[in-house]
Amino acid sequence: MECGCWMVALPAIDGRQYVYRVYAPDDALPADLFWEAWHCHDEGPFPRACDLFDAALIRRVGGTGPPATRTASR
Repeated sequence: MECGCWMVALPAIDGRQYVYRVYAPDDALPADLFWEAWHCHDEGPFPRACDLFDAALIRRVGGTGPPATRTASR
């Protein structure tokens, strides 16, 4: 199964937007991508992110990569 790279941006209570890279199948459900990024953020040291699905921005960025790789940036 082909994995694609997705960017998931989550707004947080500090007014910043935290962006996570999620590698998932090309046909991944947006909700699964959201929860993957949200749980990664929630386990990190950053201020709480909004857990509302509609507040997230999810974009496919193309390319392939290893599964379950995530990064955060401020």
